[in-house]
Order: sequence, then C-alpha cells, then structure tokens
Amino acid sequence: MKKTEVLEPQNFEQDNHFYPKALNSQLHPIVSHFFNLDKKRIIKRYLHLNPQVDEKTLKEVLSYQPKHFFWGGSDLFYVTTEGGNRRMVVLETNSCPSGQKSMPPRSDYDEHRGYKFLLENAFLPALKKKKKLPKGSLAVIYDKNYMETSGYAQTLSDLTGENVYLVPHFNNGQSNVHFEDGVMYIKDDKDEVVPIRAAIRYVTQKPWNRIPVVTKTFICNSALVCLSGGRNKLLANKAYELYNSKIGESGLKIIVPETIKDVSKPEIPLWVNRFGGKAVIKNPYSNAGQGVWTITNEEELENFLAEEQNYDQFIVQSLIGHYEWSSTTQHGKFFHVGTVPNLKGKIFISDLRVMVCASKDGYRPCALYARRAKLPLEKEIKGSSWEVLGTNLSIKNGENNWDSDTSRLMLMDRKDFNSLGIGIDDLVEAYIQTTLTMIAIDKMASTLINSKGQFKMKLFSSLDNDKKLLSEIMIK
Repeated sequence: MKKTEVLEPQNFEQDNHFYPKALNSQLHPIVSHFFNLDKKRIIKRYLHLNPQVDEKTLKEVLSYQPKHFFWGGSDLFYVTTEGGNRRMVVLETNSCPSGQKSMPPRSDYDEHRGYKFLLENAFLPALKKKKKLPKGSLAVIYDKNYMETSGYAQTLSDLTGENVYLVPHFNNGQSNVHFEDGVMYIKDDKDEVVPIRAAIRYVTQKPWNRIPVVTKTFICNSALVCLSGGRNKLLANKAYELYNSKIGESGLKIIVPETIKDVSKPEIPLWVNRFGGKAVIKNPYSNAGQGVWTITNEEELENFLAEEQNYDQFIVQSLIGHYEWSSTTQHGKFFHVGTVPNLKGKIFISDLRVMVCASKDGYRPCALYARRAKLPLEKEIKGSSWEVLGTNLSIKNGENNWDSDTSRLMLMDRKDFNSLGIGIDDLVEAYIQTTLTMIAIDKMASTLINSKGQFKMKLFSSLDNDKKLLSEIMIK
C-alpha cells in the first residue's frame, strides 16, 4: 500500500504535475480570449445569440454561490441535426474531475496554472467560511491521478505555508484514512495519527463507501455531492429534470441525451429497441470510462446481458454517433460534428471537458481539454463500437491501478484546438451548460440534507432504491 507523503512549501516542480505535451504548450488565442471574457460580456453575447433567454435568470445562474458543489466538470459532445441545428450536449458531470495537468498556462508567469486558480477561488474561501472546524492539518486524499492530486497538495502547501499531507485512500481497505465522529484522521509517513481540519478529495471510485456523507472535517467535495449526482448518473439526471422544470420559462435548459432511468437489467432490451437498436447503457455509479456499454447491434447487447453486474439499476440513453447509425429519439436524430478531417480524410468523435470552480462571482471556468476516440467515424461500424464512440483516456490495469492513453488527448493549444472545429460561442455554450448542471446537483445535495445537517436517507432511497448502493453508503 502506498505511504502518505508530507509536502512542504516552495517545492512545486512543473515537470511533476503536468503532462509532457502540456509543459511547453501555448494556449490557443480563442481559448485565451474565452478565459478573459468577463461575466457581463458573456451574458451580452449569449443573449444576443439566444434572444429567448431571460436575462435575469442567466445573471442569477452565472452568479450562483454553491453550498456543497465547489468544483466539478462536465463532459460534452458537440452534435448537430440533419437540419444543421448544432448544440453542446452534456454526457455527465463529475465531482472532483481531472483537467489541470492537461491545461496550457494562461500567462507566462502562471507556474501553478489551474491548481492555484481553483484553490484561491474555491477551496480557501470556502474553508474560511467554515466556523466550526476540528483542529488539525490540511490534506489531499486520492485513489487515482497522482500527477494531479500531488499538484493540488503542493500548491496548497505553497499558498498556505503549511505542510500538506498527500494521502492514498483506496477501496477495499487499502487506506491511510479513517473517521471518528465525523473527523478525518490520517496516518502520516511515520504511521502516526494526524487529525485533519480540511481536505481536497480526489477519491473517485465509490467514495461514499469510505467517506461519510456528512463530516465535521471540511471535504471539497463531500461524498454527499457524489451521491447527489457528482458520481451518481441516476441522481444527476433527476437533478437535471428538477432544475429544468424550475427554469423552464427562462429559455435555459440542461441538454442531455434522451434518458430512461431506473431500468432493471431484464428491461434493457425493451428500451434499446425503443431507440431503434442503438443505445448507451450505463452503470450509474461508475466513472473513468468504466460501466458504459455502447450498443449498435444484437451481438453487443447479448454480450452486455451475459456480464455479471454489481448493481440493480441502470440508465439507458439515446446513442449519438454517425448520422447513418444514431438513435432515433422523440426530438429527432442527433449525430456528431466530429473533428476537422485529418490529412487522411478521417473524422473522429471528440468530447470536451469543461472544469469550473466556485468564486465570489459565481462558477468560473478553470480548465479545458478534449479527447478523441480511438477509431474514426464512418458510415459503417467495423468491429467494436466503443473504439469509435468512447473518448475516455483512463485505462484500468487492475484494482487501484490506472494508466492513461495520452495519445488521444487534445489540448487547448495552438496545435490541437483547431482540429476540434469549435469556436468561442461553443465554449461559452459549454461553460453555461456545465454551470447549469453544477447548480442542479448542488441543489439536489441541499435537498438531501435536513435542518440539523443530517443526510435524508429515506428521501435518497426513494429517489434511488438500488439496494446494493444503499448498503455501501457510509453514514458515520
């Protein structure tokens, strides 16, 4: 098991916390311009292009102050219809997402890049507002992505002047973290127990099974956020629907693929057939590209049905692919815009990750990157549809052992950005869609906490009655 590390101030080395291809990259002028747009200009531009949107509601959305969800990121597809109606569609929103290690600097003097931006705008201000914290140290807890988590830990140490503990917190008991009466304790590099007053969490695999939903130690983000939609695709979709109904008259809406929720395994073939035999099946509680099955033919459906599953509930979504083989939905057929053709004339599916964090002015973008699929998009699928549709870079090599396929990573630099075929208005749309999803999940999290600050397990189980999931949730 990995040991806890103690990071001391003034030891940040860029080589340790950024991908090699990002180290000397230069931010694309369009992306730089996007990051430099203030809220007033974004609102002005968005209202000009979307005159049906209510200005007051949009201002409230972009000024929102979260209570629970301080930083997150959405993965979006750039899609179109046969009529040329283009839009950004949200695939999912993750609490504590990756992105900093792939981000070019905003300026030549931006050594810590997005790590510093997020900590200064989201974590440290939220920490100052907490009045009743236990005495203790600062920590970053993680179960993957060492390059990025160590970047947060070292930057936090530099900003606070304190030693910061970088603590592995793996599943299946491989951990240096435990909780007593809501307070986090860790074992340091000398196996001595240290209380923690606040921590940044990059625990992505079932965080609710080893982090209490409510804690006295301030955790950014809490396990509550994950259950409310940050790592729970089922609750996320319900949060989106509830929030969409609230803002429906404003002209704003979270746009997602058509989604069927609370689906048991025996029901899945019925819903796949409903989408014309083309669909995406998701285990609602997995991430990093795990627990997602793309179905484009009978063989892929049969292979899914033959697999043993850990949970009882699934979601089934319309599949967005090539125009010739996308799902048929009640809103018509959407298909991928895809990348600009390469020198061989090949177009690839790509997604866009938009990471945002809380600030005094509302959620602000702090990192962007894109990923492309392994195989090009063609009129006919030859072989595995996942290799044409799947964009996630994470590779699981075993329990608590991860790698990344960086050959498909696309930076927001002068080289890669041009091949995405998107412009500044598309970036603004993606940012607003991400912000809407973050607000929806934050509001769901608030709904699941009572006036005494306790988790409403009965309400949660009525929204997500997956018995296997419920048995995993750590209350204390």
